Amino acid sequence: MAKALPRGAALITPVLVLLVAGFLAPSLIMFALSLRNYDGLSGMGDSWTLVNYLSILSDGYYLEIIARTLLLGFGVALVSLILGFPLALFILRTTPRMQTVALLLVIFPLLLNIVVRSFGWMVILAPKGILNQTLLDLGLIAQPLDLMYNTLGVMIGLVQIYVPFMVLMLVPALQAIPADVEAAASILKAGRARIFFTITLPLALPGIVTGSILVFVLTISALVTPRMLGGPTYQVMATQIYDEFMTNLDWPSGAALAFVLTAIALGLIWGANRLSARVTRGITG
Repeated sequence: MAKALPRGAALITPVLVLLVAGFLAPSLIMFALSLRNYDGLSGMGDSWTLVNYLSILSDGYYLEIIARTLLLGFGVALVSLILGFPLALFILRTTPRMQTVALLLVIFPLLLNIVVRSFGWMVILAPKGILNQTLLDLGLIAQPLDLMYNTLGVMIGLVQIYVPFMVLMLVPALQAIPADVEAAASILKAGRARIFFTITLPLALPGIVTGSILVFVLTISALVTPRMLGGPTYQVMATQIYDEFMTNLDWPSGAALAFVLTAIALGLIWGANRLSARVTRGITG
């Protein structure tokens, strides 16, 4: 008679099965696919090769797309942090009733589909959109501003989408800062700016790093907003991966691009965590 599994193993087994079936197995299949050769006439071949990865890392076209994607990720994360930090401080330090209202306003955009929000920004940022038309009517500009089909338009849309994630990461980090630390600094005649830069900002570093990593990863993997606000000619890694699979039917190149994107994201996350841990040890030590 077979022995029953220990209770802990019995509880974790379904999770492991789901992880293997839903993540590990598809990832292995995709990795194997990325190592296949491809020909435009005959399609995917049976031989194994590293040419897909070598072409990505040596082709100037792909390197430009990788650089654009990383710059977009860093830019959106930085702007989201600049906008989200004051909002998180306001939520933390306002009255309980206003905290509820502010959190609802922060979370509410997450309930709307990304396509709907991107369409909204197209209406606002288009050459004959609301913003340009208003500025033209007021005589502030002589011709429409170039706010779409470029990095600026994509960044505006992505910042609006991902600021709530930054705020939701910052609020718990700021809440964990002991109130008596800032009070003691105030008693010792430290100004507000000095308290912020020497106490609040360093102690909120874990939330800053977590929120920045989350926004960065979401940005470099975003597909809908870059395609809608950037147009068909604006390429980042997510849109290029989609085109390789769905337009060029070059599945090996698309799979290789997906794994390069994953490797870049994991490497940056690892580096950011190491840097954050070192800085935190220096502060608390």
